[in-house]
Amino acid sequence: MSTVNEKITEKIRSEAQRLLSTGEVAAFIGYEAGSLPMSVRPFVARKQEDASRLVWNSFCVLNLANYLPALLKSFEPPRRPGDPPPEGPLPKVGILATGCWSRNIVVQIKENQVDRDRVVIVGVPSRGMVSARKVKEAVGERDIQTCIEEDHSLKICGEGFEQELNRWDVVRDNCKTCVHPDPVIYDILIGDPAGERQVQDRFAQVDEIEHKSLEERWNWFADSFSSCVRCYACRNACPLCYCPTCFVDDSRPQWVGKSTEQTDTMLFHILRAYHCAGRCTDCGSCESVCPVGIPMRLLTKKLNKDVLEMYGSEAGMSLDEPLPLTTYNPADPQGFVLTEKSEKGGDR
Repeated sequence: MSTVNEKITEKIRSEAQRLLSTGEVAAFIGYEAGSLPMSVRPFVARKQEDASRLVWNSFCVLNLANYLPALLKSFEPPRRPGDPPPEGPLPKVGILATGCWSRNIVVQIKENQVDRDRVVIVGVPSRGMVSARKVKEAVGERDIQTCIEEDHSLKICGEGFEQELNRWDVVRDNCKTCVHPDPVIYDILIGDPAGERQVQDRFAQVDEIEHKSLEERWNWFADSFSSCVRCYACRNACPLCYCPTCFVDDSRPQWVGKSTEQTDTMLFHILRAYHCAGRCTDCGSCESVCPVGIPMRLLTKKLNKDVLEMYGSEAGMSLDEPLPLTTYNPADPQGFVLTEKSEKGGDR
């Protein structure tokens, strides 16, 4: 009997094949099987027969929205700065999207990186993706040769061992705290909507750090980010990092050094997180690709909490809702801007 993900895979292949064969899309962004257990890699299907290579499983963790702006631009005729946009209809691109990925596409549309009319979104409600790191820890870092996935369990096999894991026990932290597993926009929906997920405290990890003393918070930050090798995998995997020149690479002025010295490293992560404020959907791609396991997602998670509490806004939930940090409301909290005078004449 087919598993849930095997059924989803067949439906994805069928839809991608149809879209490519009819010419409705010129390319389709999905995943193909990786070369190692518990791995898949982003794949762009350009021909009808390519659709048979598409797969869907619990290790589809990289946010496909990251590839959308560049792929759309690749189908546009070259033009110089200041040239008018091309006339006539341009090719469309198909893409898979879960809840958080679809919200990133919404942000990209609102930031004029993506034309909604040129994207065919195939939505897939998320059951939560599995953390390969958690699986490796669960089997004692032994060499994994095969991973057989069932609906609610994983059978991990290697030389001299076989171990079955409860799937939810090794689901990624960001998926466990996600309350919006369904795509917010889509043209085709595969599977039944999951509905809003009930999470007791989705900011528990942030709360734990906030409750530490100032010195303890600093020590956590310094220790957690000390192993950074400045590979920029987090930046490159982020669907929000599409500045033509990153602040890290700007030399006039030079905002931050490129060394692995503590000040440079911490400043890079702080500034990158602030660039995602009001835009991050907590997809977790940054942590998934980090080669040394830095919990950098907690920085943007903290900003997500602040934006929600201060402005009542979550990134990418609606095409009609403006981005919170691009608008001004006189009722917005602004104590950091204005100093009010108390009745007794002192500042407060």
